Parts: sequence; structure tokens; C-alpha cells
Amino acid sequence: MKLKNYIHGEWIEGTGNGIPLYNAVTGEQVAVSDTEGLNFEQALDYGRTVGYKNLSSMTFYDRGEMLKKVALYLLERKKKYYDLSYKTGATHVDSWVDIEGGFGTFFTYSGLAKRMLPNTPFWVDGDTQKISANGTFLGTHILTPSEGVSIQINAYNFPVWGMLEKLSTSLLAGVPSIVKPSPFGSYLTNAVFQDMIESGILPEGAVQLVCGEPGNILDYVQDGDSVLFTGSANTGRKLKSLPSVAGNAVRFNMEADSLNCSILGLDAKPGTPEFDLFIKEVRNEMTTKAGQKCTAIRRIIVPENLIGDVQHALSKALDQTKIGNPLSRETRMGSLVGKQQYDEVLRKINLLKAETELIYDGQHELVDADYESGAFMSPKLFLNDKPFEKNISHDVEAFGPVSTLMPYKDAEEAAALAKRGKGSLVGSIISHDDNFVAETSWKMASQHGRIFVLNRDSAKESTGHGSPLPTLMHGGPGRAGGGEEMGGLNGLHFFLQKTAIQGSPDVLTAITKIYQQGAEKKYSDKHPFQKYFEEVEVGDSLETAGRTVTDADIVNFSNVSWDHFYAHTDATRLTGTIFDKTVAHGYFILSAAAGLFVSGKKGPVIANYGLENCSFFKPVYAGDTITVYLTAKEKINRGVKGRNIPSGVVKWLVEVVNQREEVVCVATILTLVAKQSPFIDLNVKSIQKTLNGLTESTQPKWGKMSPQQMIEHLEHGILVSLGEPEADKCFIPEEHLEKWQDSLYNHRKMPKDFPAPFLVEDEKLLELRHKNLEAAKQSFLENLKRFVIYYKENPEVEHMNFVFGKLNKEMWELMHRKHFTHHFEQFGLI
Repeated sequence: MKLKNYIHGEWIEGTGNGIPLYNAVTGEQVAVSDTEGLNFEQALDYGRTVGYKNLSSMTFYDRGEMLKKVALYLLERKKKYYDLSYKTGATHVDSWVDIEGGFGTFFTYSGLAKRMLPNTPFWVDGDTQKISANGTFLGTHILTPSEGVSIQINAYNFPVWGMLEKLSTSLLAGVPSIVKPSPFGSYLTNAVFQDMIESGILPEGAVQLVCGEPGNILDYVQDGDSVLFTGSANTGRKLKSLPSVAGNAVRFNMEADSLNCSILGLDAKPGTPEFDLFIKEVRNEMTTKAGQKCTAIRRIIVPENLIGDVQHALSKALDQTKIGNPLSRETRMGSLVGKQQYDEVLRKINLLKAETELIYDGQHELVDADYESGAFMSPKLFLNDKPFEKNISHDVEAFGPVSTLMPYKDAEEAAALAKRGKGSLVGSIISHDDNFVAETSWKMASQHGRIFVLNRDSAKESTGHGSPLPTLMHGGPGRAGGGEEMGGLNGLHFFLQKTAIQGSPDVLTAITKIYQQGAEKKYSDKHPFQKYFEEVEVGDSLETAGRTVTDADIVNFSNVSWDHFYAHTDATRLTGTIFDKTVAHGYFILSAAAGLFVSGKKGPVIANYGLENCSFFKPVYAGDTITVYLTAKEKINRGVKGRNIPSGVVKWLVEVVNQREEVVCVATILTLVAKQSPFIDLNVKSIQKTLNGLTESTQPKWGKMSPQQMIEHLEHGILVSLGEPEADKCFIPEEHLEKWQDSLYNHRKMPKDFPAPFLVEDEKLLELRHKNLEAAKQSFLENLKRFVIYYKENPEVEHMNFVFGKLNKEMWELMHRKHFTHHFEQFGLI
């Protein structure tokens, strides 16, 4: 099977013979990768034009939602990816890290986007800077998608995670990407990528795929493009120095070779939990993915008096590691990805043998496999007895189940050996001595992208030495390439252009969509807290009445809060302070401000969500009068799960001034504000008015109901919610019921083709019970009035629903609102 490439919106086969790809376990051919004849210039131009236009016009929030949808789609199809992953030599655990670890990265970035990024195509970075004396000239920064395409060149060891961890940040940033996996294992990348395209979730041009040799693709990069490379340092340096890359200021990120180390603490003697954790961690890092990990432990740094103990314990642990066919349940370590990689690792092993001693070379019997057909290699452990003199261990990386043991005397030597790797992705320290850990960590940090500390306290929840996490930076200095990937939202900066914006408060408000102090305020008769999230506009403001602070206020707040700080309670002790007399508590001023600006009437504001950047500038004494200016500063869309009302966060600027218009306090408060529901209210008068438009001749837009059948159907639902009759069963299985009940709270409408289970079984429910439509309307409205009164008198009662199970007052109201809206729209009434 020849793998197809996906460029400029089409699946295209290469025109050459290609590269044959083999099953790493059996040696059988799996596929052929071929890129010959592809028009790379056209592919890049397609990404820069079609892809960039579609992606960059989306908001960060929407891109985050896109990542989640893609991850869910792929997760449903994961079994076929595992079936292919075994052919790369990966065990089930190896495959889980690669496949579901990749999906997890998409989920993580989706969550970050929906919690922390704006619902705009740009991102305001940092605080506004006041760059003029009177605040009429301000400055800030915005981040926008770099206007280009990202070429992502991935290694063979993680065919899925390697692709998705790069795409998670580039797609969220709004930059289209061309994925170029290593040919080896690219049949797995190809399968996942096919499903991403078939999902129809990604906009046109967002991603392209090149399965095979990259050819001259980098000849066509230009300013605005970026290249992300994972592989050998030599190859990376060559690519970075290409005239097209260096000459066009193309952004280049490299994650390369890494002679990572793990240090056993001086305190971690045999018998301690740390010693056992160390042996387990090193064994795992040598055997997971058969050592084909950029984060694997290559140098094992051990106190000189424990070398023998570690050698014995580690050899025993490696002896117990079953190697063979990944499909066997016994297998704990699979094969290298192919014979070519086997030969390369063997070449590096021979280089290590020239200067260090091979002290463990386990001759494992394979489980359901043989060495001749597959690319299997047993773990190999070297000893470098003079690591400050023999440098081969610090220079040569055998990218397989190979590691070197070396001694140290003290923390100074341990850190020095760690740094001789000349730049690593990760170094670990396993110790219960906090002083040793602290001293070693900061001394080795300059040469490491990540430091992983493990001891008995963190072991249970630890993610392990070799696991890069989406929320933490993955990369390292020097030999490791000097690049940075992931790291939470910091991972997006590589793909974004940072631009300084300068102007007046009104100009910056217009550009950033965040209210800037000094900009024009928008006043109206409607209280801002009476507006739904969609109705609130940045700049909406309220000026409150004044409140004069009294001595009694200060005393009472002191008693209520138990804050008896002398400046509030003892006028005799103020000499030498900044206060002239007893001063009002700062938190009293903030509380009093809230009392002035909060609307007591029930409205869309659900709750106080938080407080940011609260500062007190001038003291407030008894006799001073405070007034508040409340202004909508920023709106943040948010995803809501479960039984929460769909809402967004509004940040409000609170400016408290005294009678001299001097600012005494400034704060930002956050409120949860409900979004407008698309469903009708259970208001009897408005529903009666709506039904006036329903006649016997009104035709449904879908379905077979007559107008009278529809009204009687809704009336039956009301009667069931009153327990008349009490529904005797729910048609949804118990294990799915919570999900169905949660759906009552969202704003998604009922599907037009929703198959109500009880209607299928009980056709009598569609039989007419009233003499005509008008009688049905009257009865329906009377029972709706009864429903409203019933739940006011019995707010705790619950009744069974055929579809959603037992519902309380709130759930019945939500269900009826959705249900009424569905059928009123069916007959064109709303």
C-alpha cells in the first residue's frame, strides 16, 4: 500500500518507487511512503492563503473548541491506531503514551484556550502601560497569528504524539501546518491524519501531510513561515543554516539529541524508597519504547560507594523485563522501529565500547518473536569509571535501550556530570534530602530544559522522568536544540507576532476590546447587572450615588471582620504614621463600593467570580463620601459543563473616588453573567399571546403532528411534571441518565428528528382528547398556570420524566422551555 500525501486539499500519491516500510516485529512490508512529484511550492502557498485565511479569522476560543472536537473524534477511533502501532514495535503502554498522550495534549490546550484565552482572533499580552503624564497616551501589546505556514518535521519514535503536540499549539495560534513525519511509522501518522480530515472539523487548508522524504520543501519557505524540527542535532543544524531559512528570518525550533541523566541522591541507599524508585525509573526509561525516547535516561549518575548496588539491582530488574511481540500480554519491551535503526544503534554501541565497559548485555529470549525477523535489541548497560576523563558517555547517544552508569562524590560533582551532556531535555534527581536536591538543581539548571525530582512523597502521582507535559516546557539548551515546545500558553508565542500598540485610551479600547482607564464611558438607564452576557458591551458604565463613611461604619466593620489593626481602632497610636486619624478599612471601602453598585434585583448576573488587581491609593476617613464608577472592562467567553447555566465572565473596573474626585481604590471584579437563553420563558400571558397565531390550518415545518395534537402533546408533558399520571419508567439507560439530565442546562435546541421513545410505544398519546383546538389551548394554559403554582408550593418535589428520569423543579422548567420552543418553532410561532 502506497501512502497518500494530503496537499492543497487533495490526497495525492507520489510518482516514484518510494521507501518501503516494514513491520518492526515480523519484518513484513506494511506500506510505501513516496513524495516524488509533489509540488511543495504550491502546498506552502495553499497554506499561506487558504489555510491562513480560514484559521486566523477564528477566535482563540473557537480554535480551542476545534481541538476538543478533533480529539473526541479520534478517541472514538483509537482501536485501529493501536493495531497499527504494534507494527512499529510499540507495546500497549508505549502506544498509549503515543496515541492517547497525543489526544490528551489536544484536550489540554482546548481547556487552556477556553479558560484563559479571549474570544477574539487576537490576544492582548500583558498590562497597559501609561506612557504619558496625564494618561492620554497609552501602550500595550497584541499577539496575532504569524502570516505564514508552519512546516513540522517529526521523528519516528512517536508517530502520533509527535504530530499532535506540535499541531496543538500551531492550530490554536491560528497558523496552518504541513506535517512531515519520519517515513518509519508514518503509516500510523497517516491513519490518524486521514481521520482528522474526514472529521470535517478542521477548516480547509489548516493542515497538510507529506509522508516520505521532505525533498526541497524548505527551499520555498519565506518570511512569516516557521519550521519545527525533531531529530538529530546534525540534521537540525544543516536545516537551520539553509539560505532559505536563515536568509528569510524563518522561525526555527529544534528539539534534538539529548544525553539526559538521572542522579541518585547521596541519601538514597539500598533499602530506602528512593533507591527502589531510582531502579524502577531507570529501568522504565531504558525499556519504554525500547529506549527510543528523546527524554530517555542515557547517563546514570550514582554515588561512588553505591555503584555495585545499583549495577546489581538494575541488572536484576532488566533481567525480569520480557522482550518480544508487543501483541503478547507478557511483553514489556518491544522492538526498535526497524533494521536501519538497529544498525545505527549498534554502531553507537561500538563507539561506547571503545572507552567504557559493557557490564550488562541481557540475552533475553523473545516472546513470540525472533531476532532475525524483527528489530529487537536487549538492554545494554555500560560503566564509565572515570566520567571526568572519559568523555564518550557525554558525547555519543545510542538511541535505544542503552545507558551508562557513572560515579560521583558530592553534589558539586553530580551537577558537573549532569552538565557534561552539553544541554539536555531533562535531568532527574531522586532523593529525599531537600538540601541535596536544591543545591544540585540550581547548579545543573542552566543546561537542562526540565528537572524532575522524585521521592517517596511524590511517587504515587508522579508522571515520570520521561513524560513531557503540555503545561510545561519541552525543550532544552545546547545539544538539545535550544528550542521550546508546549509549556502551556507559552507554546503559542512561537507562532504569534507580538506588536506594540500605542494611542489614546479610546483607541486602545477600540483595538483591544478591553476598556482602558480614561476612555469614554457608556451610560444608560438599564443597570449593567441587568444585561445578559451578549448584551454587555465593553465600556458600559454606572455612576452610583454617594455614601458618607461614619465612625460607626469603621467600628462595626472592625467588629464584624475581627480586623482590629491599630490604624482603624486606636487614634492615640497614629503618631509617625501616614494617617491623620482612624482610617476606614480598605476592605470596608471595597464592600461599601459593592453595596453601591450591585443591583438588588434578580438578573443575569449569577455570582461573584473573583477579584483582581485591587489597590488602595488614599485613606478614607469618617466624614468622607465615596462614589463608584463601574465599567465593563472585558468579556471572556467560557465553556460550561454539567448542570451549570451557560454563562461568560465579565470583568468590571471599579473606581472608587472621594468627594474631591480623588481615586481612593481601584479594583477589577469578575462576575459570572448568564447568556441569553434561546428558549421561551414559562410566562403564561406571553405563551397565550404566542398561541393566538396557531390555527387549525397552520402547517408544521417538520413532522406529522396537527396543531391540536401538538398542544395536547405539550399539555401531557405538563401533567406528567405534576405527577398526573406519574410516569412509571424512564426509557434512557441508567448509565446515560446523568448526561441526558446535564443536557437540559445547555442552550442546544432539541433536534427536529428527535425520536421520543414513549411516542413510539404509545400511539394513544397522539389521539385527540379535546373537542377542538381552542379547547386544547385553554386546557393547556390552565395546566401551565397549575404547574407554576404547584412548584411554588412544592419546591422540593420530584416527578419522573420518560426521557430524563426524575426531575426537580429547576429541571422541569428547563425541559418545558426547550420542549415548548421546539414545537412552537415547528409550527412557525416563534
